[in-house]
Amino acid sequence: MGAAAVASSGTGLRCALNPALNQHKKGARLSLAAKSQQRCAVTCGRLLLRPNARVCTAASASASTVMDSGAWDSGVRRKRLAVFVSGGGSNFRSIHEAALGGKVNGDVVALVTDKPGCGGAEYARCNGMPVVVFPKSKSAPEGVSTDELLNVLRDLKVDFVLLAGYLKLIPGELVKAFPRSMLNIHPSLLPAFGGKGYYGLKVHKAVIASGARYSGPTVHFVDEQFDTGKTLAQRVVPVLANDTPEQLAARVLHEEHQVYVEAVAALCEDRIVWRDDGVPLIRSQTNPNAYT
Repeated sequence: MGAAAVASSGTGLRCALNPALNQHKKGARLSLAAKSQQRCAVTCGRLLLRPNARVCTAASASASTVMDSGAWDSGVRRKRLAVFVSGGGSNFRSIHEAALGGKVNGDVVALVTDKPGCGGAEYARCNGMPVVVFPKSKSAPEGVSTDELLNVLRDLKVDFVLLAGYLKLIPGELVKAFPRSMLNIHPSLLPAFGGKGYYGLKVHKAVIASGARYSGPTVHFVDEQFDTGKTLAQRVVPVLANDTPEQLAARVLHEEHQVYVEAVAALCEDRIVWRDDGVPLIRSQTNPNAYT
């Protein structure tokens, strides 16, 4: 399939921002303070990914194998990622672990959440990542404004934004600051069962009630509406005759963890190309003339 070779470079943000926050404000917003680290040391030991010889050897071997095979250009700059979550953040964890293991040519440099006590935020703190609360609300008065968030992301030199179970609508200013550089994952085969109100088990209940025989996750670029951006990747799973929403959700989630990592890996390796009609494609690691 022919494609216009325009790669997602993730440089749009740094060309379209206001001056950065001063250091005092920045320090107040980022949760890398000693208090957070002390709390993590006591309560979150099980969430901390501690380096060890086996992990380091596996990561080194994985990266070496990929480079030796020519699967991706070793000259591609390692990308800086910000992940947005509202809950446990299992997709966030999968991406972080893939980055540590050499499967993703990038690093998670910030976690953004509207729920500072959620599991994803605790995991980030325990693994030494800054946590930014967004937006400001009655339940999260420490939250930042859109302009402040943009400045923080600029300070951190973020290339790509990844939504991983973040339930708030992304402001238009943020979408425009990351053209073709913001991904989301949704637990249905979009455009079916997407849009406002379709999240979590609500999606899977609707799929089962409709009589659909297939479901699965969709990775798509983010625009200014819920779940309407261009599709980048999908996985298909069967909907079984006696499925409960929980059973279907578990099967879809298993595929989410794989397809999102693969999509993020392609993004970080500059393997996303855009057809003339605006459809994004993933170029194969091993065959530059093949696309999915």
